[in-house]
Amino acid sequence: MIEEDEINEVVACLRSGWIGTGPRVAKFEEDFAAYKGVSQAVALNSCTAALHLSLLAADLGVGDEVITTPLTFCATVNAIIHAGATPVLADVDPVTMNIDPSEIERRITPKTRGIIPVHFAGRPCDMNAIMNLAQKYNLKVIEDCAHAIETEYKGNKAGTLGDFGCFSFYSTKNIVTGEGGMVLAKRDEDIARLKVLGLHGMSKDAWKRFGDEGFKHYQVVECGFKYNMMDIQAAIGIHQLKRVETYWQRRENVWQRYMKAFANLPIGLPALIEDDTRHGYHLFTILIDNEKTGVSRDAFLDRMTSNGIGVGVHYLSLPEHPYYQQTFGWKPEDYPNSMRIGRQIVSLPISAKLSDSDLSDVICAVTKALEV
Repeated sequence: MIEEDEINEVVACLRSGWIGTGPRVAKFEEDFAAYKGVSQAVALNSCTAALHLSLLAADLGVGDEVITTPLTFCATVNAIIHAGATPVLADVDPVTMNIDPSEIERRITPKTRGIIPVHFAGRPCDMNAIMNLAQKYNLKVIEDCAHAIETEYKGNKAGTLGDFGCFSFYSTKNIVTGEGGMVLAKRDEDIARLKVLGLHGMSKDAWKRFGDEGFKHYQVVECGFKYNMMDIQAAIGIHQLKRVETYWQRRENVWQRYMKAFANLPIGLPALIEDDTRHGYHLFTILIDNEKTGVSRDAFLDRMTSNGIGVGVHYLSLPEHPYYQQTFGWKPEDYPNSMRIGRQIVSLPISAKLSDSDLSDVICAVTKALEV
């Protein structure tokens, strides 16, 4: 939700004359790092950029294999490809929908150098098992936390367990800046390199070069990228972050109401939340199995849409897409859990801005759409 504080901050940003990377980005980085309990964070223009730069900062590239999940948005695997590495898929656990550590280990080869676990829908991956594998095989771990700003695992915040943690503030996320991302890293030297790579490979940030202190000389020390966040985006994020817990609590209420309302319907519901974890409640997914419901998943989508309810598919498994089939020879049936979930999954609306009346409309529409 965009509220008056964000609007006023954006207006103030515009009036300041500083809409590029500047003091508001620095403030957003500082606030996000504090929220995560770390010393530093680097704001970027997307989570995709965060993933890409994390791979580069981890020195993962040509000749290296990086394992990730088939049940994710294409950006996860595309970042691996853009870094020059080879993506390898490990199937998900059929209950949690997160990458299965036993499948990760089965896919490890002498070329494997990294793992990108995705905290799907806001549910934390089994990070103890994944970090044990990383230690055993000397692998880098880059957490894809696009769904997991508020997520916690055994007292640790998502994004702080691996070597890097990557976050999204895209307009559909729990905290938004329109477009935007953030990256955390355990080592100070990695943070420093992320900052350089994110702004053309220059040794100084643009707002420091043109700040009140006067011109600062800079040197290009790497061939970097134009991945920086703007102050006009950070102006939104600063105030969004202040309400992160309020928004989370409302989505938890939505989640619980859905779970109660759908308990007796012939659909697959999200697994119970594991002990000593915190779910981000980013997606509420149900599974529509034609044999159980008498209604196909796509027919269900059409019925929901015709009743004015916005729904999504998060996600068809990556091997379903032509590019990956043609490039890597991936076949959906080689990852049966991801294939089944991807063909049955539906994401229902879950947002802090949903009113009780909105929830009643969704629940009614789901029940009606299942009528044979």
